[in-house]
Amino acid sequence: MHRVSRTICFMVWFCWCGTAFGFDYRNQALEFRVAALFMRPDDPLTVKLAVDDMVSGKLDGAQTRKAVEALEAELDAMIPAASNETVKLSALKRLLYVAGPWNGELPFAYDQSDPLGKRPENKLLKKYLDSRRGNCVTMPILFMVLGKHIGLNMTLAEAPFHLLVKYTDSAGGVWNLEATSDGGFARDEKYRRDLPMTEKAIDNGIYLRPLTHEETSATIASFLVEHLMRTGQYEDAIVATDALLRQYPRSVHLMVWKGSAYSQILRRDIVTKYQRESDMTPEVRAYADRLYQKNTSAFAEAEALGWTEKDGLK
Repeated sequence: MHRVSRTICFMVWFCWCGTAFGFDYRNQALEFRVAALFMRPDDPLTVKLAVDDMVSGKLDGAQTRKAVEALEAELDAMIPAASNETVKLSALKRLLYVAGPWNGELPFAYDQSDPLGKRPENKLLKKYLDSRRGNCVTMPILFMVLGKHIGLNMTLAEAPFHLLVKYTDSAGGVWNLEATSDGGFARDEKYRRDLPMTEKAIDNGIYLRPLTHEETSATIASFLVEHLMRTGQYEDAIVATDALLRQYPRSVHLMVWKGSAYSQILRRDIVTKYQRESDMTPEVRAYADRLYQKNTSAFAEAEALGWTEKDGLK
């Protein structure tokens, strides 16, 4: 997953008291589209396809769905009637990671050239299906979608810069499945060692916790926020994060994106335009102060839950 940089320290001198000015931005069309992602419960594939269409600007969803349905049909054919969950899970791993007629002799694999999906096109599900090379976003999403199709209880969980699959078996046991490593089992301790995170974050359920249906959808949809930030649509990024945080209020990933969006607006509207405090009107000063407070507040919320800038870094 993509790292979000914290960029507030360059504006510490903009700390005046003042009323809010000039930031009542709304994009009702975007708010509606984000809200629509949650109208069909427990349907992560539909969410992913809708988000990918919004990001790419192409209507590839129907074609991509057919490709996923083809994999589902192959998976169904691999599982004998009345199979238990162990057989089903084994078939799922074979479908994706073992070369055979079920995947055209071209198994899915981790893209070592872009493991975090830093290139936006590599986070599109269609690109993963076409190239058979994925990352820590596309791989767990497809694994989960296919697992749910065959009746396995799967959802996503977050670690710093990473998504994994949480699988709950029929006995109530919860297991981590690492989709970037042939769907193998992995202990929480491995993630905590490889992607350091605070005890506070663990205690607050920020990382390594099975996400609810709504939280899973919001996590998938955070790709839209990333796209809006990358393309300089900072106000829309804030609109989208607010809408997603209503579904996943404890997402530190979204909080940090939101704080970064305010930081970029502050840089764009204030830092690049005014060299001295005396150049600004009282209204502009109040506007700068409002942006600064919004920026620091978003990061403070994430930190209160245990997020730090060092998460995921050894």
